[in-house]
Amino acid sequence: MTVLVLSVLVVAAAAALTAWLRSRGSRRNRAMAQLLDAADALEDRLRTARSEIEAIAGDDHNPVREAMQEMLRQRLWLQQHGQSASLEQLDSVRASIDAARDSIDTQLMQIERARASLH
Repeated sequence: MTVLVLSVLVVAAAAALTAWLRSRGSRRNRAMAQLLDAADALEDRLRTARSEIEAIAGDDHNPVREAMQEMLRQRLWLQQHGQSASLEQLDSVRASIDAARDSIDTQLMQIERARASLH
């Protein structure tokens, strides 16, 4: 009887460990997918911002270039370290990408307001 109870406990522990590892993998996959989606959205916003700023200020004074370079650095980091990065690191990178996108959105709204006041 003791062997049967011990066997059931071992099987239950193995099942719990397997479920935990799968859920951790799922969270990691979700974090990676959210990070890539955020990076894609930022890249789209940066392209829009670059076009808007170039239309107004020309190519010489375009602050989007630095943001695009940062985006490329983040993508390179993700390519090199994404598989070994912790969930906290992935979430931190995604948060910085979201903050950069919000900043670009704010700048685009300011450009739009400046255009509207000229007309």
